[in-house]
Amino acid sequence: MDVLGSVISSLSNLDPLEVINSGKYGFLWLGDILNSRYPDDERHAAANRVIQLLGKRFYPTEPGPEEFSSSWIPPLLDFLSLCEKLHSAEGSAALRILSYRQRYSDFGARIIPVLTSTLLPTHPLQSRVLALKIFRRFAPGWFSSQIETILHKDLDNFLQAIGDPFQFPDYSLQDGRSVDTADYEPMEAAVILIEFASSDLWRNHLCRSNFNSCEESLFTEEGKRTALSCMLDTATRLLPDFLCTPAKVVAAVKRLEELQCLNMAETVLLWAWTANVMDVGDHSAWGLIERGTLNFYRTHGMRGLSALSRHITNKTTETLHVEFLLTHYRGEPCRVGSVRQPVSIKQDEQEWTRRQIEDLRVAQVCRLRRLYHLFGYDPETWKEAVAADEVDEGMDILSAQPVTPTQFTNWACDYP
Repeated sequence: MDVLGSVISSLSNLDPLEVINSGKYGFLWLGDILNSRYPDDERHAAANRVIQLLGKRFYPTEPGPEEFSSSWIPPLLDFLSLCEKLHSAEGSAALRILSYRQRYSDFGARIIPVLTSTLLPTHPLQSRVLALKIFRRFAPGWFSSQIETILHKDLDNFLQAIGDPFQFPDYSLQDGRSVDTADYEPMEAAVILIEFASSDLWRNHLCRSNFNSCEESLFTEEGKRTALSCMLDTATRLLPDFLCTPAKVVAAVKRLEELQCLNMAETVLLWAWTANVMDVGDHSAWGLIERGTLNFYRTHGMRGLSALSRHITNKTTETLHVEFLLTHYRGEPCRVGSVRQPVSIKQDEQEWTRRQIEDLRVAQVCRLRRLYHLFGYDPETWKEAVAADEVDEGMDILSAQPVTPTQFTNWACDYP
């Protein structure tokens, strides 16, 4: 008896708890089944039995990183590829297991064909929400060198299938379970698409239809705050290189302008001014951001400047912001002010957190003053110019120039 025959024989009398309690053996069996020489339909039937048992192992409790091995990803993808080949309506359990991965940088190229099909609202699985979650969880893989080997038409098809991440069918059942969208945040998927706009690999494959709903939601300040929170979370936990340089910021703004997504382009500028990715003393980097900011508001009008100044000093995301800065800059998250005696987190966590937030606020004030100076104002005249949340479209900014290094020497220390 060969491998598949042995496994099928075992499955007929298998205690489900043996698979449920030990995912390791279930995935080993799955790989053996899929690599056997049995006909596709027989391999599919046996593999689906194992997948259903594994689905019970990982649902509804999400496994921790220590419970999930990267070696289990290939058999899941092989099973889903077999489902696609047979036009099977099975596979929801496999998608659910894949959606549990918090961050994974490999297999992006292998999963694109599966997701391209599964994302479509006409797919028999009706699992667009799960597929969108997988799209976000596998985000690091979209920027790997493997993606460069994929044909441009396949990348086009992939982004067309992703479409508008705020849109998904109104269906109610999957494998007998109600579809739960409570832990799916469309803005998180949209943020990955924003990073695509900064990428040479993806930029030209984006369509206006990828951003329709997001562009509408970013019309309000609340929508922009939600987007900035998602951007901080993405940069902290998923994509450390998210819009991390002035060149990427400028490239993203340019592409979003080309797609007529002006609210999104403005949100990228908000990110540059609020996230503190660029050191306050890096005048070359800030010169690019400043020129990009001037060009944007000169071209599209000045009404967003009052919102920009408010977002710079927004306190609602302070804790997340400090976490983001610590992830990127270790023990010097805000990079402002004089050197202090270090405080041990273990000795006094409350005092440590207070100092980080204090430094963050100093950095915010410095960036706010930089913004005032960029447009030729001081704090008093700025308030007059942007009164009542609107800026006079005829205000004279033609004399405003990007800040020069000599003007901003020791700028970080200019605030007491």
